[in-house]
Amino acid sequence: MRELPHGDTVTILRPGPSTSQDIYGNDVPGAVAEIPVPGCAVAPRDGTGSATNEIVGDRDTVISGLTLYAPFGTDIRATDRVRVGDDIYEVEGHVGSFRSPFSGSTGPVVVALELVTG
Repeated sequence: MRELPHGDTVTILRPGPSTSQDIYGNDVPGAVAEIPVPGCAVAPRDGTGSATNEIVGDRDTVISGLTLYAPFGTDIRATDRVRVGDDIYEVEGHVGSFRSPFSGSTGPVVVALELVTG
């Protein structure tokens, strides 16, 4: 899939390499790199735009998901976050892509995104 001519630009937020460790010996990620990806399609995951709603204690928690379709070859990792508009989503699960064994044509990189608020 080529860049969509009327697609949206999203930004991949990728943690930089570790430069230090915390007091427990865990690596602390470095500065976040921002990688713009133009020509993407973004759609609600369930096709209706609805989200799940859960009451936890005295707070309302809303979990919503999107499916991101990025141009073939886009490097998106499970450890990345993705900015869509003003919201920052977590990558959920593995990223998928497809190349036809018959024609060699390529499809988009498909990414499940999740946003938890509240």
